[in-house]
Amino acid sequence: MQYETQTQSPVVTQPLEVRSEFLTRVYQHLALAVAAFIGFEYLFFVTGIAERLFDFITASGGVAWLLILGGFMIVSWLVSRSAHNLDNPGMQYAALFGMSAAEALIFAPMLYFAFNSQGNGSSTVINAAIITIVGFGALSAVALFTKKDLSFLRPIVTWGFVAAIGLIAAALIFGFNLGTIFSVAMVALAGGAILYQTQNIYREYPSWAYVGAAVSLFGSLMTMFWYVLSILLDR
Repeated sequence: MQYETQTQSPVVTQPLEVRSEFLTRVYQHLALAVAAFIGFEYLFFVTGIAERLFDFITASGGVAWLLILGGFMIVSWLVSRSAHNLDNPGMQYAALFGMSAAEALIFAPMLYFAFNSQGNGSSTVINAAIITIVGFGALSAVALFTKKDLSFLRPIVTWGFVAAIGLIAAALIFGFNLGTIFSVAMVALAGGAILYQTQNIYREYPSWAYVGAAVSLFGSLMTMFWYVLSILLDR
């Protein structure tokens, strides 16, 4: 295979044109993941799946969210393993579209609520998307151009997400509201993940692993979008 003969050296050690091509392909595939997410979301809305998910969650409360989040975590774990199988581009593309479908599924009831329960729901979603894109772009630029090693963020991000999952589960089980402060903290945590992951793929990934790199960034991008949207909906 073509991938077997290519260098395993990190892209940061490659010539400028190789590094530029790598980053271009990463963000092209990230855009592809976002487009796939929008496509899946459209499908969930036109088929009524989004409405049924919203009704199911409304009727059963925390139990439904635990099931959805649990299933999403399993899919995310499988996707992560596939995305890091750098010698198998087919698995990486499966991970990209699998993550897009999983994210669309978990977003469907929230977006249904936003579009149908808010007087300005469409503008709220658009504003959340714009804020997320601007924030993601700024963080990506910082990660790529800073000379500071951001690897210290990895344990902070890892344990932060573990703690967040525990808090979410506790909130669903015991019925308390995490509130806006939690959403703000999660936006900051997603920002830290974007900083670390952007620098990590540039310094650690080989130049042909752009699909796996895009998948790595996509999850953090969508996490930021989720909590930015939550903040705007809570206003």
